[in-house]
Amino acid sequence: MAGMVPRDVFALTAAADPRLSPDGSTVAFLVGSVDGETNAYRSAVWLAAVDGAEPPRRFTAGEKNDADPRWSPDGSRLAFVSDRAGKQSQLYVMPAAGGEPRKLTSLKEDVTQAAWSPDGTRIAFVSRVRDAAYEEDDAGRRRPRRITRLQYKLDSVGWTVDRRRHLFVVPADGSAAPVQLTDGDYEDRAPSWSPDGRTIAFISARHEDWDLAMVDDVYLVDAAGGEPRRLTGGGGTIGSVSWAPDGSRLAVERYEGVFDDPRHTTIALVDPETGDITALTGALDLNCTTYPGMREPLWDGDGLVFVAEDRGRVHVYRVAADGSDVPRVIVGGERVVTGLDVAAGRLVFAAGEPARLPEVYDGGPAAGSPDPTTVGRRLSSVGEDFAAVRELVTPERFTAVSADGSEVDAWIMRPAGFEQGRRYPTLLNIHGGPYSQYDVGFFDEFQVFCGAGYAVVFSNPRGSSGRSEAWARAIRGTGEQNDGWGSVDYEDCMAVVDEAVRRFDFVDPDRLGVIGGSYGGFLTSWIVGRTDRFKAAVSERAVNNFDSQWGSSDFGWDFKGYTGRFLYEDVDLYLRMSPSTYAADIRTPLLILHSEDDLRCPVEQAEHLFVTLRLLRRPVELVRFPAESHELTRSGSPVHRVQRFELVVEWFDRHLKD
Repeated sequence: MAGMVPRDVFALTAAADPRLSPDGSTVAFLVGSVDGETNAYRSAVWLAAVDGAEPPRRFTAGEKNDADPRWSPDGSRLAFVSDRAGKQSQLYVMPAAGGEPRKLTSLKEDVTQAAWSPDGTRIAFVSRVRDAAYEEDDAGRRRPRRITRLQYKLDSVGWTVDRRRHLFVVPADGSAAPVQLTDGDYEDRAPSWSPDGRTIAFISARHEDWDLAMVDDVYLVDAAGGEPRRLTGGGGTIGSVSWAPDGSRLAVERYEGVFDDPRHTTIALVDPETGDITALTGALDLNCTTYPGMREPLWDGDGLVFVAEDRGRVHVYRVAADGSDVPRVIVGGERVVTGLDVAAGRLVFAAGEPARLPEVYDGGPAAGSPDPTTVGRRLSSVGEDFAAVRELVTPERFTAVSADGSEVDAWIMRPAGFEQGRRYPTLLNIHGGPYSQYDVGFFDEFQVFCGAGYAVVFSNPRGSSGRSEAWARAIRGTGEQNDGWGSVDYEDCMAVVDEAVRRFDFVDPDRLGVIGGSYGGFLTSWIVGRTDRFKAAVSERAVNNFDSQWGSSDFGWDFKGYTGRFLYEDVDLYLRMSPSTYAADIRTPLLILHSEDDLRCPVEQAEHLFVTLRLLRRPVELVRFPAESHELTRSGSPVHRVQRFELVVEWFDRHLKD
């Protein structure tokens, strides 16, 4: 049985976003797949009985994208969004017993984040609102965009200055058009209804000069309309919000850093009258969210259920809402939870495992079980056919000791068809972020490289999430010993390679490659400017020039959180941190991959390094992907994802194989 190959992207199928019916008997979830003929992603809503009495069944029909299933409070209906009527996703409601969906919206932009009112008569949601001044289709006649805020564009979204996100409410029976609740030059999101249905809490930044610091607060607005009231303020930002069933408190995800990255996200309570905040998870010292965000904190009786990153895994935790106990794991093990829900005292979750695509599981009582590592009776099997005909490789965990004695979590994956006694070319993979983590869930990238005959090494060096906050903050610039990025993170990665060579005799030290994207692209470019031990490298969507990145990225100026200074305060610092500054020292054959519509790391970041290396007559190639953003490897066109895999494998084959 062969390993995964690039074109297998078209066969990927996974379950996601489980949502329990109010009585806890039925879970709605998404099944995502790829349509190779149309080069598009597809998703549909499925239903499964939690007790396993009936096999899962497809709920929504058609060959479009149905997403975000949301049960009505009485369990009789399901709301979802779909692009079945056009390019934009609109809001629909359908009887849970089946039937024809009713379309509730016909807006010019996508509908997202739908939330039922407690009585089931209304649905709040979020959509962007286009400025009529920019509706002209002819670009030659369109008015110039007037920009007064730093946050005027967003990767994968485009221009936001002329189409801000706002809250709407629509009758669930379709009897009237949606009513816009918020407006202005702000970005509103994440509506949550109060239990009495009178008030909607949401997340926004509406203070003066809100764009100068990326700080979001909880706001309250009357469900019938009116001026929003700011509830929290200062000292941090709020990521999501959910009302307690009795309306006495709101649970939030809270991030304390303001130009002080990175900080762990914590779970906290907010008083709806005073805005006072009470932290609940400080003792955990783990990041209590994921990227991208998964769910708001979920109420279960007198407790809150949430996820946290834990050394290459994502686990589900529970904490007492009165703070009487420390958080404890209720779903553990070698898995990566990708979605969850709680209802009627029961937990369901979606999770991926090293050699299994994400599926939906019954987590049992939300209060937890005696052994959280064994929790999870599988309710779906959408990825079984994929796994049955391919050799999928499971990573092996090991520990490396860095130059200063720090122990670094690392993993290695053997090539598909592994033969004892052979040595294999080996790839060091570096994740983006840097405040993120590689995990032990299924990852198509690693499986494709293993299928191509490579051993794969990956790790979570300092700067990563998944461990203590001090671990993540170790790559902040000190102004004395280092400039931040490219310091102890570089040392950690080199230690991981050294340990892999020492410990695993199948790793060929003479055939090493390195690859990374975003921050991982930065560190790849940085590494090959400092050592020639790698025989080939691939740097993707990288930050190569901090000076130009600072003003051209959708939020490059926010790097002050790592450097401690804006560019104009210390130009030399930004130059010292830039891999392009050391381009003359790069002799490793380097493939540079970049997306032309990348607003996070604009394509000039790739161009600058390529031009320099070409002028130096170094072995370098630049590949530009049209109509793709920073998210190419995750949500880009399936054809482009396949082509990208083929390019990377061909490059490493050319330089690392005999």
